[in-house]
Amino acid sequence: MARESTPKKRLEGKAAIITGGASGIGEATARLFAEHGARAVVIADVQDQLGEQVAASIGDRAAFKHCDVTDEDQVKAVVEWTVQTYGCLDVMFSNAGIIGRTTSIMDLDLKGMDLLYSVNVRGMAAALKHAGKAMVDGGVRGSIVCTTSIAAAVGGVSPHDYCLTKHAVLGLVRSTCSELGKHGIRVNCVSPYGVATPLLSLALRDNGFEGDTGDIEDLCAQLSNLKGVVLRSEHVAEAVLFLASDEAAFVSGHNLAVDGGFTVVNHDFKIFP
Repeated sequence: MARESTPKKRLEGKAAIITGGASGIGEATARLFAEHGARAVVIADVQDQLGEQVAASIGDRAAFKHCDVTDEDQVKAVVEWTVQTYGCLDVMFSNAGIIGRTTSIMDLDLKGMDLLYSVNVRGMAAALKHAGKAMVDGGVRGSIVCTTSIAAAVGGVSPHDYCLTKHAVLGLVRSTCSELGKHGIRVNCVSPYGVATPLLSLALRDNGFEGDTGDIEDLCAQLSNLKGVVLRSEHVAEAVLFLASDEAAFVSGHNLAVDGGFTVVNHDFKIFP
């Protein structure tokens, strides 16, 4: 009689930090990491109540730490606490980010852009800096994954300042990959198409969109290249899990697009009926 195969736990025994882990893609990834055997999932976020709830619902292997990624000392503190508590840091998923208002470049709010930059770029840099240091000092052949966006590949799909920050993250990932490779540390990013997360919902409302999660999913599905599938946070989490796991042991400096082909298709010039 054939034995039933046990699904492989792809992060067995690993300790991970997820910034922006209290909701959306970060929350889905935290839950998936725990399902795949991570011994520690540290949720770092400014949303204290949500973060505590997510950690409690996952169980003993999850912990919440308040962390504003615009404050480097807070990022450093979360990394140091993780190493002191669990012995090492194996995975950093730098996911915290915000979206600004859509305006003409001629009306661009530079102060608003500074805030966006401080979260989306400076916050990512702080995570890469301190996670990289912890891994190098601990002799850990770890994995760092950053959230970028389809806006890192094409223009016209996001506010100008958001597009700028996501291009910057992509460059930072590639540059960091070139330095940390000699330590066996992999650095990658994931670029999702539109996902109806609380972050996107808030951004759309700020830009005059009136609708619920279902309406946002319908809008994204209408504009997507790949039909028959609605992109959700869980799909992106699966991509992050792959990059974080040993199954991606020789993948570094890669931007994994979870976009159904959106960024490689010319949507105006179509030769197929």
